[in-house]
Amino acid sequence: MQARLIRREVLPFLAALGGLAAAALLIDALLHVFKIVWVGRYLGIPGTLLIVGSFAYSLRRRKLIVRGQPAQLLRVHEGMAWTGSLLVLVHAGIHFNSILGWLAVCAMVVNVGSGLTGKYLLDRSRRRLAEAHLRMREHGVSPAEIEERMYWDSFTFDAVRRWRAVHFPITMAFIVLSLAHIVAVFLFWGWK
Repeated sequence: MQARLIRREVLPFLAALGGLAAAALLIDALLHVFKIVWVGRYLGIPGTLLIVGSFAYSLRRRKLIVRGQPAQLLRVHEGMAWTGSLLVLVHAGIHFNSILGWLAVCAMVVNVGSGLTGKYLLDRSRRRLAEAHLRMREHGVSPAEIEERMYWDSFTFDAVRRWRAVHFPITMAFIVLSLAHIVAVFLFWGWK
């Protein structure tokens, strides 16, 4: 059971975060090998645009836009946010010349971690709730008894679904730090 839990729950989470870090390091290394490090300086722009585009899912969830299927938009959100984060990480590279930029990158990494944590916790909770419900039904437990037995599990699932209450402020911190970094870049850019 423990090995299955690690394989089904922990490894995909670590693979997503580790894959992001490994891909960023690989791309940065390739830019150095081919002596085109300057390209990384501009990858922040498409990275930021991808992250901004990924917010279509959040807008749809809040009914600020009506187009698109939420499940499909969630997959697009995850892909665009991961790819945008990758480009921003390459943009940040290993260059420590902007404390504001690094604060924004740290907030982005925490935000990605929060999003992945919520995704895997919610998937796991939903799956476990459905499995328990199915097992009880197969054992002939009445619907009223199932509802009574599953009350606390359902309550916990609802609490897990509210992880967005944590994810949202982290996202806001990331947005504020990113905007401050972008404004600082425009203020102090060598516009010669």
